[in-house]
Amino acid sequence: MRQIWIPRPGPPEVLEIREARDPLPGPGQVRIRVGAAGVNFADVMGRMGMYRDLPPMPVVPGYEVAGRIDAVGDGVDASWIAKDVFALTRFGGYSDVVCVPESQVYGRPPGMTLDEGAALPVNYLTAYQLVVVMGGLRQGQILLVHSAGGGVGIAAIQLAKRIGARVIGTASAVKHDFLKSIGVDFCIDYRKEDFEQRSREFTHGRGVDLVLDAVGGGSFRKSYRALAPSGRLGMFGLSAAAGGKRRNLLRAAPAVLSTLRLRFSPAQLMDENKGVFGVNLGHLWQEVDRVASWMEDLVQLYRDGALRPVVAAKFAFDEAAKAHHYIQDRKNIGKVLLVA
Repeated sequence: MRQIWIPRPGPPEVLEIREARDPLPGPGQVRIRVGAAGVNFADVMGRMGMYRDLPPMPVVPGYEVAGRIDAVGDGVDASWIAKDVFALTRFGGYSDVVCVPESQVYGRPPGMTLDEGAALPVNYLTAYQLVVVMGGLRQGQILLVHSAGGGVGIAAIQLAKRIGARVIGTASAVKHDFLKSIGVDFCIDYRKEDFEQRSREFTHGRGVDLVLDAVGGGSFRKSYRALAPSGRLGMFGLSAAAGGKRRNLLRAAPAVLSTLRLRFSPAQLMDENKGVFGVNLGHLWQEVDRVASWMEDLVQLYRDGALRPVVAAKFAFDEAAKAHHYIQDRKNIGKVLLVA
């Protein structure tokens, strides 16, 4: 098999392809011949040495794959063999062969392509937890989503439109036409406009009902201020700390320190009728049944035509560095994949 390794922190060019023997599935596992693997911003942060959940280097990153099962371990029904699936991987997803627990594997429904399967798990589960489970978005409410052109952003927009909510999206101007085509009601160019002020204008001063913010730092404060009474702020990342393509602690410090200094006191939350919550899908590995129920809902929404993962670009395994550059250059509208 071929795997992409992070040998040490650094720019995208540190990524290495290595070959090894194909693994054998252990008890309760299946083996997948991977056709496509998802690339996430957590992988980028890990490569830079700025992702605390990453195992010690050298390490194979990657949280999601799609492919076909060719072997199963003890205790797993052999009927899985030859099935087209997508799966969550607890690292190790940048590989053309993976072994994962059966509980983390899902059959691809009719019509779902290999690329869609690889693009669905992380982004759509994260968006579902943010919008539906913890955000409680309802018909007629207003969602403000940062990085609206990214994988989680597009997933959240599709979920919000299914619910019947209105959506404000922040993104560079070049992405606005696409965002409007998928239902975004109001676009904000975060490079030139103040999203707090512009969202207030759109809502006639009231504020929004839910904000999804993976930027961090000062953005969290402004997002909180942009909330209407009974509004909720969902935090799920700290992209502001990754300003370059190498780890630079001096550059990251302002965003990190600003985030650490955030204080939402119980009295403030009660007085202002606002809520704040955080999401990290990578810390839900023990919540197997809960995550599986979310995935069942997402697959049904796919069957209904309400959800369609958007793939921005595909890169071969030996182009993994280009994939990371593509994301950090903010070129993607949707998901970036590695294809075996």
